[in-house]
Amino acid sequence: MTRARLVCPAVRWRRGSFKSEQANIEQALAAGVGGFILFGGTRSAVATLTRALRDRARRPLLIASDFERGPGQQIRGLTELPPPAALGYLNDLDATYHCGRITGSEALAVGINWVFAPVCDLDIEPKNPIVQTRSFGADPSIVGSHAAAWIKGCQEQGVMACAKHYPGHGRTTTDSHEGLSIVEAVDDEVLHNDVVPFKAAVDAGVASVMPAFVSYPRWDASGAAATFSPIILGHLRDTIEFRGLIVTDAFIMGGATAAAPEGSAAGAAIAAGCDMLLYPTDWVGVVRALERVAPDRAAQALARYEEALAFVNRGPAAQGQQALDDSMLIEHQRVADGLADRAVHMLRGEAPELGKAVSITIVDDDVGGPYSIPPRDVFTRELLGRGVGVPRHPEPGTRHVVLVYAEPRSWKGRADLGARSVAELERLVPQASLVILFAHPRLVAQIPGDVPVLCAWHGQALMQRAAARYLTH
Repeated sequence: MTRARLVCPAVRWRRGSFKSEQANIEQALAAGVGGFILFGGTRSAVATLTRALRDRARRPLLIASDFERGPGQQIRGLTELPPPAALGYLNDLDATYHCGRITGSEALAVGINWVFAPVCDLDIEPKNPIVQTRSFGADPSIVGSHAAAWIKGCQEQGVMACAKHYPGHGRTTTDSHEGLSIVEAVDDEVLHNDVVPFKAAVDAGVASVMPAFVSYPRWDASGAAATFSPIILGHLRDTIEFRGLIVTDAFIMGGATAAAPEGSAAGAAIAAGCDMLLYPTDWVGVVRALERVAPDRAAQALARYEEALAFVNRGPAAQGQQALDDSMLIEHQRVADGLADRAVHMLRGEAPELGKAVSITIVDDDVGGPYSIPPRDVFTRELLGRGVGVPRHPEPGTRHVVLVYAEPRSWKGRADLGARSVAELERLVPQASLVILFAHPRLVAQIPGDVPVLCAWHGQALMQRAAARYLTH
């Protein structure tokens, strides 16, 4: 079997289609890659693409996507779910299990058989720019319980889950998208806290684990990131006794190539104990580099890839795409809305009566960066649909609501509100009746004065609608 099976290139939705990726797809399939990671698209377009990929390959493929907040995070027409931090706040394991089931069933309906979730990192460092609301929380046992529940729900559908980012990205103060992150904690501290949710995930039968592009120099004195560390990956295999597929994080990240060029880094990852390489930019060069990996290590990785294919080709996934009718989507949306409504809550003060009309100002801490932001008009449209006016020129005395958007975003590089956002808030808050924080609740500390603050966790459409319902129920 070709070592190209260990490579998983990306396919991105651009300008309303996947057409720009067709040449790359053909080359990747001809080389014999083992699968793809998909970003974006509509429900029908993704279902058509995954069917075509398998037809062209004439063999099974692992087809993956990032669904930390449900399939709607990537695919229009599927269900958005609350961020993990909101589920951790609710601390309802049945709800988290159900989110895993919804994610797995909808993934399968569009031909995706591998989901890069759940995040098992701990939310323990306020300056962490990339974990935040992606984590179930700070308590290792609670995070582990929710990860295990989510994994069970997802994998019962025949879809592989992936515990990430081993042995824990929660202590970092930098983003591994930008470069190599470093955790200075002693190894015992990491083992007795950060690793605990990953042990719970393994005990729950998780099919894959994703190590972090993070260095733990007091555990592995070489300073190698976990992805390239035989010591840290050896703990996952030998002590935690994980027997499934180890997949790298995306090779477009700065942490992947901080110590070596992409081809050399890819070979080092496989040599250290990883089994599959995610999202290399020069996947042709990476495939060539894999020819230099020791035969026994390459054979071991290929065997685990075959085992992963066997996992997704039994049970519900064996027949490929599964039916997903409108009634199921309606039920999934009902569940998602119910959880979102339960998660929205006041962080400070009491919610004011809005009256018949409000004025709205947005403080957007997420503008810029390589990726588009979610629509910011959903809250306003939901208010209008519920009979609350949002006039362009409000009358004197109209309630003023400030919406603050601040998500953990790749390459953003900070965890708090930027200076420009803080300056805007200092100007706006004295006239505001309410601030809605579509962000981690600890950012309430940066909201000046004593204005009431509502926590809505994330700027996704699901949570914008829930915030509007909270204020108009």
